[in-house]
Amino acid sequence: MKRLTFPQSGLTLDEYKILEKLSTPILIQNFLDSIPINYETKGDTHMSPRRVLRENKSHCIEGALFAAAALWIHGEPPIIMNLSGRFGGDDVDHVITLYKRNGRIGAISKTNHATIRFRDPAYRTPRELALSYFHEWFSNATGVKSLQYYSKPLDMRRFGTDWITTEKDLYNIADALDEQARYQLIPEKNWRFVRKADAMELKAGSFLEWPKSP
Repeated sequence: MKRLTFPQSGLTLDEYKILEKLSTPILIQNFLDSIPINYETKGDTHMSPRRVLRENKSHCIEGALFAAAALWIHGEPPIIMNLSGRFGGDDVDHVITLYKRNGRIGAISKTNHATIRFRDPAYRTPRELALSYFHEWFSNATGVKSLQYYSKPLDMRRFGTDWITTEKDLYNIADALDEQARYQLIPEKNWRFVRKADAMELKAGSFLEWPKSP
């Protein structure tokens, strides 16, 4: 696959150089871990990679798009995937970026929690990767696990390059993810056998990497 060049990206040279330095999934993940979580204190946002750099913060879909752009600059497919729970609006979706090494899939993930984070390239299929998040996907209030669906991966090349630099919120990308085919992880009849998160897991789930300022 051809890498996304500086002129094609629409980024300034300084912006491009930042992403160009993030030459591996681990370096991309380290960068995302180094910037604060976007608490959207001024309202809902779906920022482009350019805005993530300028604002120095992101939440999951913003981080996923940033990672996708960085991978593309290094000649790797810019592919994202959605994870969602069985309770619809009561579950917050999580968007990750897929990468592949030697035929195995891993994930870059911007999250504020100790769980649902980076995945090493150990998984043969998107389904295997999605299942690796199952035991971590629970409500901190109730301990109930609820991850049920993963989407068909979405190749961001379908949207051209404007999404990398736009000042507009990228709700169209979120809508496109919602329109992707989604696949069930756990048979409905097996939910009654699923154990709640225990006290230790709940403790781990309560940790925040970037606490909200008072």
